[in-house]
Amino acid sequence: MYVYGKNTLKEIINSGYPLKHIFFSNSKAERGKLSELIDFVESLGYSFSFTSNEALEKMVFTNKHQGVVIDIGEEFNYSNVEILDSKKELFVVILDQIHDPHNFGAIVRSSVAAGVDAIIIPKDNAVDVTPIVVKASAGQIFKIPIIKVTNISRTIEILKKKNVWVYGADSLGKPYYQIDYSGSVCIVFGNEGEGIRKNVKNHCDELISIPMLNNVESLNVSVSAGIILFEIKKNKNIV
Repeated sequence: MYVYGKNTLKEIINSGYPLKHIFFSNSKAERGKLSELIDFVESLGYSFSFTSNEALEKMVFTNKHQGVVIDIGEEFNYSNVEILDSKKELFVVILDQIHDPHNFGAIVRSSVAAGVDAIIIPKDNAVDVTPIVVKASAGQIFKIPIIKVTNISRTIEILKKKNVWVYGADSLGKPYYQIDYSGSVCIVFGNEGEGIRKNVKNHCDELISIPMLNNVESLNVSVSAGIILFEIKKNKNIV
């Protein structure tokens, strides 16, 4: 998978995420802007080379690559659910069949900023980590474990056994600001059209909502996620 952008490369390096190769633009104008980053990459011993802007554009299907394309291997490095065993108090997000990569990336960015420990997604009928998701997350996706599971409902039951209280974001739920989020918590967000699936909703301990005025029925899922996650951050006094 090829991802792109100067900030994305910096986040990959800072997070220690493995990469295979870095391609820099061989344009004189671009190389001047990238000289400090190139020197930094070279000092760390990363594999890199130079190529034309046209070749970079073909790799990532956009001319907005900023002269930097990174090969991170065939597939994103997903984590296993067992990674959660090492933490005593969990703050987890589950995305139930999110389809829009921009929404996924935006939720990742908010999750990292709010102190979420991991994001769980289903293997089927949902967007995977793609270059668009990476870009929408502003490279923050390399800072947080992304766990891919076969069955969301079963995963919720596993979390419950770890004393995690599971909340589902739903229009019929209790106002999100009336909840005490102490202890380990998980928030489930549903997809853009239908919300949380009925079976998944039935496995949640409680439903929470964002009360709205002027007959507005719903918000974009990434906006809803940002509102709720930062309320939990405040409630938990995460700094």
